[in-house]
Amino acid sequence: MTFRGHAYRSLDGKGRLMLPPEFRESILARDLKGRLMLTNFDGCVVGYPLPEWEEIEASFNKINMLNRKLRDFQRFFISAAVELTLDKQGRILLPQHLRSYGGLDKDVVLAGVGRKFEIWDQEQFEQTRQRLEEGFDDLMDELVQGGYELRL
Repeated sequence: MTFRGHAYRSLDGKGRLMLPPEFRESILARDLKGRLMLTNFDGCVVGYPLPEWEEIEASFNKINMLNRKLRDFQRFFISAAVELTLDKQGRILLPQHLRSYGGLDKDVVLAGVGRKFEIWDQEQFEQTRQRLEEGFDDLMDELVQGGYELRL
């Protein structure tokens, strides 16, 4: 199952976030206990079902540890990761370090992007979407020039 679409939500006073039903179903389809991993990436918080995360961690075992940039990325990405379990209401408690990284205060957007979902500050999400819309044709040209083929 994949994550797709987006939903607007609000963090409660304790930093808890109610996941959309479709996202909860995708997590539970991959892990019956409702476990997931959150970390920081690309200016937002990203969430992976636990089995997906385990594949990501395994891929880090294949990188060249002599490369400083790869070590730094691994350190940044994995050290921020936290394992969570959906509560009975389908909520997760976002740790303070991830809320700070993503600038998550109150209003957020959960965006499904295939094998993961992202949690964005609502204002930042809208700004990013607007920037992408304005440069959409240039982005598509770059993808074609780079040899990427998308079936839209």
